[in-house]
This record gives sequence, structure tokens and C-alpha cells, in this order.
Amino acid sequence: MAHALHNMHMDLCAGSPGVCDRMDPMDGRLLLQYIHRVNFNGSAGTPVMFNENGDAPGRYDIFQYQMTNTSAPSYRVIGQWTEYLRLNIEEMQWYGGQSDIPSSVCSLPCQPGERKKMVKGVPCCWHCELCDGYQFQLDDFNCQACPYDMRPNLNRTACRPTPIVKLEWHSAWAILPLFLSILGILSTLFVVGTLIRFNDTPIVRASGRELSYVLLTGIFLMYAITFLMMAEPGVAVCALRRLFLGLGMCISYAALLTKTNRIYRIFEQGKRSVTPPRFISPASQLAITFSLICVQLVGTSVWLAVLPPHSVIDYEEQRTPNPEQARGVLKCDMSDLSLVSCLMYSILLMVTCTVYAVKARGVPENFNEAKPIGFTMYTTCIVWLAFVPIFFGTAQSAEKIYIQTTTLTVSMSLSASVSLGMLYVPKVYIILFHPEQNVQKRKRSFKAVATAATMSTRLSQKNTAGQNGESKPPEKSLPESKG
Repeated sequence: MAHALHNMHMDLCAGSPGVCDRMDPMDGRLLLQYIHRVNFNGSAGTPVMFNENGDAPGRYDIFQYQMTNTSAPSYRVIGQWTEYLRLNIEEMQWYGGQSDIPSSVCSLPCQPGERKKMVKGVPCCWHCELCDGYQFQLDDFNCQACPYDMRPNLNRTACRPTPIVKLEWHSAWAILPLFLSILGILSTLFVVGTLIRFNDTPIVRASGRELSYVLLTGIFLMYAITFLMMAEPGVAVCALRRLFLGLGMCISYAALLTKTNRIYRIFEQGKRSVTPPRFISPASQLAITFSLICVQLVGTSVWLAVLPPHSVIDYEEQRTPNPEQARGVLKCDMSDLSLVSCLMYSILLMVTCTVYAVKARGVPENFNEAKPIGFTMYTTCIVWLAFVPIFFGTAQSAEKIYIQTTTLTVSMSLSASVSLGMLYVPKVYIILFHPEQNVQKRKRSFKAVATAATMSTRLSQKNTAGQNGESKPPEKSLPESKG
């Protein structure tokens, strides 16, 4: 009250002694206003004041029950509260003797890449769930999948582009195919050079020079396709892959099929008459071979026209469960089925050639190349039978592009090597190291061939009869034809 009267006197009486006219009589309402505005420290050192409602503010001492090593446990003042809280943190004790303030919340904040899953019925409590798979943290409560060509970053707070891969020249998967291809190309060029150099020698002429060069061209393309399969996919590379993938095999097996068919027809005709069959001249053989090749070329041309080639980035092929291992694969727009379809015609020629090689296996080897061609086709069939399960068995593998490309190119090179090794290496060996064997042999007329075919048939029948327990009188030997 005294502080209020003093303040009122100072304001109304301007410091003059005694009660001035403005304070006489006293205005109780005005005095109450001055009482509300007093602010001083009392005898206890605490402030004396009133709030807007005329009430003195609450004052509280805050105690904490503390344990000490020197005295009994007791309460100790650690702070006060008047209009605000004042705590002496250094004087406080926590459970376990720790000095840091313990957390007093229902749920801790979630880490980056985690969303809050609220606890039903408890507004301030949640569980933290990691955004899994290819999801990233959209906000505090939601995860969202990245676009198909992207993957989440390490802390799953955003998306980043998926790396693009392709089969590289220096890849471990490319070493074996490239080695076989380069070795095969050099060997093929050496064989071609040798045959051209000794083009007019008997062994080269006897092998059918025209079809030999066609066959060697196909072998060369089978080796060369490896470089197209390893090259970076683009419109031009994809178009050349479609064109040459099956062309090399088609040329090779069209030439071999024409050869085996000619041998088979000659000796089948020789069993019935001495008149030679039609279309056995070199020109006819080339015409038949190129007719077979044209089927492949027409089919490939239609494919290129209907479905123009282009490259694509396949993000599904190597979309692994772990996004860090995900890759986009740059490749030509060719499915496994279309790739195999490109080879189907060549495989059909190969199977047909094998059938003719089996039929002609009993022909005397002095007259033809049926047996070497037969061994070539048997081995080639084994190579491609091994190719099928490996190629299609890895369709779901993350390394699919590498395994399938390597398997395909190695199979092509092995097939070419079988043909080159069994059909031409013996000829080159004789030409270079045994020229004394490279001499003209007595030319046989078709009548001699027919006689040999008849003898072969009779011997076969005789052997069959002997196996069945039948006894036949000895046949008169046929005279050798000098035609």
C-alpha cells in the first residue's frame, strides 16, 4: 500500500509535501490501479507484484530427492518457478548416475528413409518403418516407389538414375569369345590364302572349289559375328546383328547340304542306272546353294522392314532385390525368341544336312567327302544341343546378357571351328607338308560310281543275310570301271 501511495503522490502532487488538492478526497479506484502496478522486492528478497487480475503470482521452489555419498538422502532445491521455470541443470541427478537429460517421449524421431506409422489411439506415438525395395521417403508418413528408370539413394530420401551397363570389350565375359573369333578369322584367312595359292592343284579341284569358297565365307562370318555381338548397341549394329547372325550359319550349312545331297543322289542313282542325276555340275550346285541362302536373306529383310531395329535400355533384366545392384542393360530390341528364330532356318539346314550325312555314311570314302561332313555335322549338333539349355536356362539370371551372349558367340565359333578343322585342315596339311600326295588320281566316270554303288549295296545285303543265318553262293566280283 505504501509503495502505491508513494507512486500516486509522485504523480498527482509533483513531489510537494503533504496531501495536495488532487489527493483530497482520495479516489479509491485510482489507488487500486496504483496498487496493481507496484513491483518491488520484499523483505525476503522476492519480487512483489500483481497480475492483470490483481493476484500475486505463484512462486514455487522445485525440489529433487537426491542420494549423496556424504549424507543421508534428502530433498534439494534445484530450481524455482514464478512466471517461468528456472532450473539448475548441474544440480540435478538422473537414474544410473548419467549426466545427460533422459528422453521423455513416447517415440523417437525416425531416421532418414523411414516413415512414421502411427499407433492407433495414441496420437503422439508411432513406429518407424524403413522404405523398402525401390521406395524412397516422400514425407514423414509416406513412402513412394521410384520411377522405373531410377533407384533410391543410400538413405532413401530421393531417387537417382539407375546406372547403364553393356557388354564391354574388356569384360571377362568377352575374353574367350574374342579369342576364339580372332583365332578363327586368322585360321580361315590362312586356309583361304592356301587354297587360292594352290587353286589348280588336284586336291583343291577335287574338293569342289566353288562350294569350298562359299563354305569358307560362311565360316568367316560365323567367327566375325562375335564382334557385332560385343559392339555397343545402336541402330546400325542392331541391323547388322539381325542380318549376319544367321547368315554365316546359313551359308555354311547350305553349302554342306548341297554337297551331301549331291553325293547321296549320285550313289542312289548309281544303284538304279548308269545315267547321272540332274543338277550335279558346279554351276547347278552354286545355284542351289544361293537359292537356299536367299530364303534367309528374304526372311531377314522382311523382319527389318516390319520391325525396324533399334536399341533399348532394359531396366527389368537386372532389377535385383537390392537396389544398389540394379542396372539398366543397353541392348538391341531382340527378344530371346526372335534371336533363336533368326537361327531356326540355319538349324533346319544343319539338321537336314546331318540326315543326308547319315544316309550317305556307307558310300566308299574314295569317292566323296561324306564321312568328314558326317563327323562335322554330328559334332555340330552336339554343340548346339549344349547351347539350348544354357541359353534358356539363364533367362532369369541377373547375368543373363553376359551368359547368353558368351554362349551364343562361343557356340558359333565352335561350330565354325569344327567345319574348318574337319574339312580343310587335312587338305592344307597335305598341300603344305605332303605335296607328293597332292597328285591327280584316276578320274572315275559315273559308270564306275554306279558300279561301286552296286557293289556297296550287294555287300551290305550279304552282311545282313549273314547276320540272319542265311547262306548264299559267292558273288562274282565286278570288274573295276576304267571310265
